[in-house]
Amino acid sequence: MKNLLTSVVLIACCMAAPSAIGQGAANDVTDMQALRQAVKNDKRAFVESVMKLDAAEAKRFWPIYNSYQRSLDQTSRRRVVELQELMFRDKALTNASAKHYVNELLAIDDAEIKDRKAMRNRVMRALPPTKAARYMQLEEKIRAVADYDEASVVPLAR
Repeated sequence: MKNLLTSVVLIACCMAAPSAIGQGAANDVTDMQALRQAVKNDKRAFVESVMKLDAAEAKRFWPIYNSYQRSLDQTSRRRVVELQELMFRDKALTNASAKHYVNELLAIDDAEIKDRKAMRNRVMRALPPTKAARYMQLEEKIRAVADYDEASVVPLAR
């Protein structure tokens, strides 16, 4: 059980506070293993290497990026708390606690969607459409890897 907790917390930390990147990973964002490692090392540096923004674009983009990452960090922390509550229960899952768990996860998903829409609208105004689309794709790929990693360590409710 402690290994599962460690894995969930590690996933959240990887999404929220990365630290340094390998150079080759930015060239092929279809290699999901390389993407996972690049994000784990330093997500911001990885995004910067993929986006190739000029100075004016960077000045408009990075405040939006930073704000969105803070929002992701908050929802990731909420998700970890809920997953820990499910995974480390001392008693059987009741109908009431299952309903609470599902409602909380849906509320977290709703918050993420709201934040993603706001970020998308801001990025579309700040960057040329092709670069905005590239960033949106990159965030979706990063989210897909995080979702997969989470699903691989979180057991089904019993």
